[in-house]
Amino acid sequence: MDKAREAKMNAYAPYSGFSVGAAVLGKSGAVYTGCNVESASYGATNCAERVALQKAISEGEREFLAIAIAADKDATMPCGICRQVISELAPNAKILIKNENGFQVFTVEALLPYAFGSKDLT
Repeated sequence: MDKAREAKMNAYAPYSGFSVGAAVLGKSGAVYTGCNVESASYGATNCAERVALQKAISEGEREFLAIAIAADKDATMPCGICRQVISELAPNAKILIKNENGFQVFTVEALLPYAFGSKDLT
C-alpha cells in the first residue's frame, strides 16, 4: 500500500483533479507501480491499475499476487475497465483498497462476478 500511495504522487490529473496510484506485486516478488495519466481526450486516459499491470507485463511478469490501490478518496474501487483487465491479467490477485483503517482486501471474483474472458470467445 505504501508503494501505491507513493505512485499516487506522480499522477497526471489536470482535468479531474483526482489522483490514483497502484502497486502490483508479481509472483517474482517484484513490485510495479502506476498512476493515472489523463488526457484532454478522456477516452485516452489510463488508470493507475492498468498502467501498473501493463508495466509489469512489459517487463515479463505474468503472475500476480496482489494489487494495491490508493486514491485521493478512501475506499475508491477500480473502474469497470480496470476490473475487466485485472480479471484477465491477474485473476488470482488479491485487491487491496486503501481506506481510513489501512486497507480492505477483495478477490477479483467479488469485484467482477461472471467476468467476460477468453472462455467466452470459443
